[in-house]
Amino acid sequence: MAEPRPPFPPFDAASAAAKVQAAEDAWNSRDPERVSLAYSEDTVWRNRDRFLTGRAEVVAFLTDKWARELDYALRKSLWSFTDDRIAVRFQYEWHDADGQWWRSYGNELWEFDEQGLMRRREASINDAAIAEADRRITGPRPEADRGRDIPLR
Repeated sequence: MAEPRPPFPPFDAASAAAKVQAAEDAWNSRDPERVSLAYSEDTVWRNRDRFLTGRAEVVAFLTDKWARELDYALRKSLWSFTDDRIAVRFQYEWHDADGQWWRSYGNELWEFDEQGLMRRREASINDAAIAEADRRITGPRPEADRGRDIPLR
């Protein structure tokens, strides 16, 4: 049985924001095994045009992702929530093997089980090429910036 992942539904503003920050922190570790522990064993995902089922597929997907998306750094922002669902918007920056930097913009819809594990994740993401000089996300969010919204541009 998977370890419970507080905070648990039903969410309020504080617990939803804490869940979003925990997800940002985990993804910024770029550790597929660590990240996968936030998802139920039978989690289902849509990530862009990819469909995944289960933690093993999540680990394989993230391993491949972070082998391609180098120096990945992410920011997430709470958009909305209900009892067991959270919507976020996010931006992350990374570069490819040729040295081109990218900023990826997206929205995610999350659904949680009673143990606080994400059982469903749907992500829509667009990539925009940027110059290295235009980067604004260079690593995990500093403590002083936690809870701040991310700019649209």
